Amino acid sequence: MDETSDEPPTSAVLLDNCHFSQVVFNNVEKFYVPGGDITCYYTLTQNIVPRGKDWVGIFRVGWKTTREYYTFMWAPLPSDAHSDAAVQQQIQFKAYYLPKDDEYYQFCYVDQDGVIRGASVPFQFRAETEDDILVVTTQGEVEEIELQNKNLRKENEELKVSCASLQKQNIDLQKELSKTQELQDSLESLRNNTEKLELELNSLKKENKHLKELDDCREAELHQLKDEIRNVTSDKERLETRLKTALDHMDQLQSRVLNYEKKVETLSHTDHDKTEQLESLKEENRQLRMTVTQQQQNCDLVKELEEQKRLYQVLQAQKNEADEENQKLREENDGLLRHLSQAGEVSSFSVVSQAQAPVPAAEVGGLLFGNPYSAAGANLGAGAADLVSIRKCPMCDDVFPEDIETSQYEAHVQSHLLECPLCSETFEKSNKQVFDDHLFCHGLE
Repeated sequence: MDETSDEPPTSAVLLDNCHFSQVVFNNVEKFYVPGGDITCYYTLTQNIVPRGKDWVGIFRVGWKTTREYYTFMWAPLPSDAHSDAAVQQQIQFKAYYLPKDDEYYQFCYVDQDGVIRGASVPFQFRAETEDDILVVTTQGEVEEIELQNKNLRKENEELKVSCASLQKQNIDLQKELSKTQELQDSLESLRNNTEKLELELNSLKKENKHLKELDDCREAELHQLKDEIRNVTSDKERLETRLKTALDHMDQLQSRVLNYEKKVETLSHTDHDKTEQLESLKEENRQLRMTVTQQQQNCDLVKELEEQKRLYQVLQAQKNEADEENQKLREENDGLLRHLSQAGEVSSFSVVSQAQAPVPAAEVGGLLFGNPYSAAGANLGAGAADLVSIRKCPMCDDVFPEDIETSQYEAHVQSHLLECPLCSETFEKSNKQVFDDHLFCHGLE
């Protein structure tokens, strides 16, 4: 058999899943004589499309899967593989590859998917005996046969002498044939092993070539990774230097900000003291206003009011100076914040940046109800009666008549002010930014 090194495609398909009617085996003998080649005849029906890896195998009766073949031959493709008509095919199995026992076997057609498409009737590999032949003869034929047998016995005796020598020669030939058979078996086994080794060698060569290519690629990738690591290390050192510089600079800025915060806190306390003084003055002004109402012609009270006005102007000037200083501090804080935002690329200082918001000093918008005598300040020589009859709003310069209730006047003045819900300080609505900064300072405490 011209058997290749490739194993045939098989499967674990059982008998009940096969399609035996698609290939029909013809002229299958009941017995095949051992030691001779046999020819397998079969018909491909229109229900099967033959393919290049289809094969015909000899299976021992009782097989379960297509892996249990004894030997096989590749099925030749017909000249017209796509014809709808049935096609007659044949395969010859060499005697060397056939079974040597007298078990029952059968032909099976297996497609390239490992599925059985046809199976023959069982047969054996043994010589036909006289017991297998039924002969019917007449009496005359029996007598003739006996005569022939007598002659044959005589000839047989003569032949026995010559057969003795031939038998001896046959025994010697059998021994030589047995040795030759063993040598052929060994040679075939060596051929098969050689072919397998060649296939393994080719596979190993391909794998070795592939591994060399992979090794070259890995080496190139390794060089590239080393270059990237050097670049990353250089970038890391450069960033660490920049980070250290930024940290040092940030420490300096933080120290300056703390100093500014202390200054702002001191100014805030000073403003608070001034506010308390102004509240006290407002209370005194209220009492003086009641006194002026009761003693309209009291000139000494006018002098005292002038003194209070002068003191108010002095306090107002001090307040303006404190406002200017607060404005400078706010500008410096804004500059520091802009500088800190530029250093914001270092993520670890984001919390510091949020914490360095400007802390403006509390700003006093003036007296709680203003100076009730500001409208009369330009005409103090006109007499105390003019001071009592006029009430002027210190925010919008509105003038109120004498008979207006004090609560209404104070409500009007209060409408121009914003009161801190935390410390009760008041600010003019026109300076809402100062009020917002004041609330922001509370948020930082």
